[in-house]
Formats: sequence, structure tokens, C-alpha cells
Amino acid sequence: MYVCLCHGVTDREIREAADNGISSMRQLGRELGVGTQCGRCACTAREILRESRAPDYLAMANMLAQPA
Repeated sequence: MYVCLCHGVTDREIREAADNGISSMRQLGRELGVGTQCGRCACTAREILRESRAPDYLAMANMLAQPA
């Protein structure tokens, strides 16, 4: 799903950035431009970033990454 229409950033790209160490909206803005134009995406992007950094999400992602 597109989160930032101004810069064409999707939720997957935000999650990938979080996986690569991005942990704040300021960093996300510098890296992907999210929240730097009109700002309508900031709340949604912040929530996706927060969910992606949550221990439950990280545990689930690690579990799914393991071969069966």
C-alpha cells in the first residue's frame, strides 16, 4: 500500500527501512522522504515504523525467516 504519495513510498519500503536500522521519523524522512512534503503520511508512517520495531513483530519475522 502506498503510504507517501508525494514520494511514492510503500509500507513495505518503510518496513524494510526499519529492518535496516531506521528507528525514527527523522531518519525515515532523510532516507525515503516520508513526511517531508505535505505531511499527510506522517501518522501512518510512524505507526508502521513503530509496529516494525516492536518485539512481537521482530519475533514473528524471525520465525517466518527460518526454514521449515
